[in-house]
Parts: sequence; C-alpha cells; structure tokens
Amino acid sequence: MLYLTLRQIEYVVAVAHAGSLAQAAQNLHVSQPALSVALTLVENRLGQKLFIRRKGSPITLTAFAQNYIAEAQTLLAQAQRLEDPAALLRNVNGTLTLGCFDDLAPGHLAPMLKALRTGLPDVVLRWRICDFESLARTLREGQIDLALTYDLGLDAAFDKTALKAVSPHAFMAPHSILAAHGSVSLADLASQPLILFEEGLSIRHMLNLFRHAGHNPTVAHRVRSLEVMRSLAANGEGIGIAYTLPPGDFSYDGNPVIARKIRDHSAIEPIILARSNHLPKLAAANSAQRLICRIFDDQNQKNGLKAPK
Repeated sequence: MLYLTLRQIEYVVAVAHAGSLAQAAQNLHVSQPALSVALTLVENRLGQKLFIRRKGSPITLTAFAQNYIAEAQTLLAQAQRLEDPAALLRNVNGTLTLGCFDDLAPGHLAPMLKALRTGLPDVVLRWRICDFESLARTLREGQIDLALTYDLGLDAAFDKTALKAVSPHAFMAPHSILAAHGSVSLADLASQPLILFEEGLSIRHMLNLFRHAGHNPTVAHRVRSLEVMRSLAANGEGIGIAYTLPPGDFSYDGNPVIARKIRDHSAIEPIILARSNHLPKLAAANSAQRLICRIFDDQNQKNGLKAPK
C-alpha cells in the first residue's frame, strides 16, 4: 500500500527547487502552512529529515534528500507520462522495419520516416522498397512489420488498413489526341498503345480493368520505372498509366508530359497499410500504425477527401 501521495511528493520537489517554503507555496498556489504540514508528513513517514530549516536562512537539503529528490523527480515524470497519450506513444522502443511499394516510395517513404522518428524516438527504424510479390513474402516471413502498398496480392493472411483512395492517371504527349480532354476514361484509352508496368500483379490488374469494361487494349511497352514510362509517353511512344502522380510537367529528358485523371470509378484503388495477422503484435508496430494512419487522416482532411472504406 502506498502511504505517500503524488501531491505530497510534488510538494517536496517544489520546495527543493524553490529553496524556501514561501516561494514554493506561491509556485504551487497553496498556503504555506499546508505545505509545511505536507513536508512534515513525508519526513515522518520516511523517518528522515529532508530539509534543514533555519529562521531567516534558505532551506537546504540533507544528504538523504539529495538522492530522494532525484528519485522523486523520476517518479513524477513517469506519472506525468501516464496522463499524456502522446508521451506514452513516444515511450515505445524496439526495432521496426517498414516496407514500401516501389511506386509509392518516392512520395511517401521519407515523410513517414520523418514522422516516425519524431513520434517514436526510441524505435530503431529500418526500411525496404519492394515490388508487390516481395512485400507479401517478406510480410508473411516477418522480415517487414508494416508495408505501405496497394491492395494487390494480399490475401486473408494480412490485416489491411485503407489510408487513401486514389485514381490512376494517364500520361501522354501534348500532341496526343486525348490531351484536350480534362479527364479520360478506360474506353478512351482502349484504342491507344499503352505503356504499363511490367511487374506481374500490376499489369494484370490494369489489363483486368479494361477487360472487365469490355475492352482489349494493346500494350506497346512494359517498363519498371515511372520516369521511363513518362519519358516514353512524352515522346509519343504511347500512353502510360500509373496510380502515382509526380509533380512537374516534364519528363527526365526535358520533354513536356501531360497527366489526365482516369475517371472510371472501377479504377479507384486504396493505398493500404498491411501487416501479417499471424505474427505477434509488437508495440512498436502498433504505435507506428497509429502514427501513419494519423498522417494520412490529416492529409485527407486537408484535401477535403473522405477516408477510404
């Protein structure tokens, strides 16, 4: 059973810092007699004098009090953290490995790492950039704790939290026949030579969107890189399709490239945060998941977007 209250211990620390009962009472907004009674109760319980009080002289700490005050300050700091959810979040330690899908990494990896280093300073962060199949495998094997990706190639063995719903964009040269449109549809694109990512799940997903809408498009180029896709599109080699929309209107080779939103509702995909549901739920991963969700919630609210279901 605890006989000393946190308030009484707080009074002791306040007197030690202030150097006088009068100043400590003023700082704490309590009466000096009440403070004096509290100190006496603490000293009686400890069986030790904490302060040497002489009339007309500043209060001084006994040798016992010097160690006691240090322990008391630690206890009060811990008690304060228990009242502060943000502090509890920061008090998580361990190691966290964050995975990120290739296409999402340039726009999201660094901001997430920055937020996680600030919010979880005692967690050692590692990261890996992977394709869809590698992310699924490393999540299943426990090599990655959390993965930012699209919902492709992940079955019921994974917990998935939708963060943001995104539409794909079509990249084209300014002289393309579709460049005059404010947005385009899958039907508009079906008759154009397409530039798609060669990664298996990605190209199958994109072709299935067309086929389910009754179209059979022609794939002119398969690429690994978004910037290669944009360069080919800027040079009239076809129309690229990707869910990532980088800033800027020029490809790396200096040619202008235009992006048009694909307006078909069926093409909308969520960005998700995935984790294996067969592995232990580590505190670091739980805290990181809450932080990442908060980042995307703030972004969605700022942009006037509804949270994805």
